[in-house]
Amino acid sequence: MRIDILSLFPDMFSGPFGTSIFQRAVDNELVRINIYNIRSYTNDKHHVVDDYPYGGGAGMVLKPEPIFEAVKKVKKEAQPEKDKSSIILLTPQGHLFSQAIAHKLSGLSHLLLICGHYEGVDERVRQHLVTDEISIGDYVLSGGELAAMVVINAVVRLLPGVLGSKDSLEDESHTSGLLEYPHYTRPAEYRGWSVPEVLLSGNHALVAKWRHEQAIQRTLERRPELLDKAELTSEERQLVQELARNSASSLPSKAKAIRSESAISRPQT
Repeated sequence: MRIDILSLFPDMFSGPFGTSIFQRAVDNELVRINIYNIRSYTNDKHHVVDDYPYGGGAGMVLKPEPIFEAVKKVKKEAQPEKDKSSIILLTPQGHLFSQAIAHKLSGLSHLLLICGHYEGVDERVRQHLVTDEISIGDYVLSGGELAAMVVINAVVRLLPGVLGSKDSLEDESHTSGLLEYPHYTRPAEYRGWSVPEVLLSGNHALVAKWRHEQAIQRTLERRPELLDKAELTSEERQLVQELARNSASSLPSKAKAIRSESAISRPQT
């Protein structure tokens, strides 16, 4: 895979892409990452990349010319296959990034990411250049560089051969629509906290069953909205309903305990 990044601050990428799995992926020629400074594609001696917005308002807007010119240069170099390339604008207005989108992008041969900045980019970039717009969350950053790092990290680790084991990807949170099950390692007991017996049993079928049930329970407790989209069997749906009932029935006792603690701590008058 080839990944090209257009940014006003290319130095921001030197650290993250030179360590860990990224470095191994690059060394093994599984991915090629190129970073382009948008300022290099301006036509004036001052390398102006932004200007005041038409109609007034606060902030500056990235001009369309250097972005179009940079994309033209990159596409000429990369010569991406049709339907195997995506030009992505990182913006708070984009589609919310997800594991499903990461999987989709990992199947392409070329990604070109445009890092927005200031108040945003000229609307003509959106209308006539980019193919996708991505947001990593409902908040605003100073620029698209950090968002680009998140997207690239999520995509690159899905490429065949990047991670040591394919199984590492299959059980991860969001891969199956569920959050991942709890993990334990040695020692078997620490400060009186013991590893669940089933994980020490050596019974792989029971371990798999426990992990799947734990994944469902954790998703129900922390991200219940994910269960609406998860592909669950009828038995698993029944388990969700049972866990939900048990959770609901425990609420009154929990509330009672809280009230009791509050009464104990309340000063006497």
